[in-house]
Amino acid sequence: MWHRAVGSIVALALSLLAAPLPADAQPSAKVPTIGYLSIAGSGPLAASFRQGLQDLGYIEGRTIAIAYRSAEGKPERLPALAAELVQLPVDVIVAQSSQVAQVAKDATARIPIVMIAGADPVAIGLVDSLARPGGNITGLTLMSAELAGKQLQLLKDAIGGLGRVAVLWNARDVAMTNIFSELQTAAPVLSVIVQPLAVQEAEDIDSAIATMTEERPDALFMITDVLTLKYTSKVIDFAVQHRLPAMFASSGPVGEGGLMYYGPSVTDAYRRAAYYVDRILKGAKPRDLPVEQPTKFELVVNLKTAKALGITIPPNFLILADKVIE
Repeated sequence: MWHRAVGSIVALALSLLAAPLPADAQPSAKVPTIGYLSIAGSGPLAASFRQGLQDLGYIEGRTIAIAYRSAEGKPERLPALAAELVQLPVDVIVAQSSQVAQVAKDATARIPIVMIAGADPVAIGLVDSLARPGGNITGLTLMSAELAGKQLQLLKDAIGGLGRVAVLWNARDVAMTNIFSELQTAAPVLSVIVQPLAVQEAEDIDSAIATMTEERPDALFMITDVLTLKYTSKVIDFAVQHRLPAMFASSGPVGEGGLMYYGPSVTDAYRRAAYYVDRILKGAKPRDLPVEQPTKFELVVNLKTAKALGITIPPNFLILADKVIE
């Protein structure tokens, strides 16, 4: 009888061990982690990316985790931050800009990378081709073949006579130099002369401004990157003071007093980046996901600035604008 009692106890213990865990005690599935790497903080662009994830059903902190790393405007910090994300490790890295994508590529050939590149990723060697990226990088480029010509054409339509346009860009950045080259190629078709204002250091901004003071162009085109973006306010103040129409390669400066922006909808691109992350987390390989070129463009015009410059923007031009700041 004693043996039967012990046998019953053992059987009961084994049955309890074999029984399924209650629902609230089930081992939780691993939550995928996204590494979000940027030069100058997350801000509204990261918010657009998170919105894209939400639209796909992800809930940050519950079904997805995001590890944010920012160089806080200091590009030299990017390699260490990329290495940190690789060591965590993360399941995919979102690279905010061409420069960040290159650093991420140098840091890992294993972890998938989704880029939002401001330049042509083929020209700067990030991918083999747009259709077949190869390697571990895919995503979106904000460049299209006809963008430079369209930007110059709109600037000319907005202000009338445009004989010479100064182009200010960071000559140390290969991607920004490629954008300058595209503008230079488009200019003769529109009978426009390009006045190059290459900068490499912070002090070069003052030299560029001095050059425009001595050799006044009809307009300014500023290609913004991590170096030049820091001095946007300074350039805008100069442009307004000297009544110089200025177009920018990003929309932010127009809200600060720049005259115009025409280019891809950057917020739309960051929402779209979430689609790539979703595909990769579900098993797709970056090499099999073609890099997308922009499909949605926007024209932003600051009428307050136009009045300060003494420029009358033609009504039929304003009709084309997606956003008018008054």
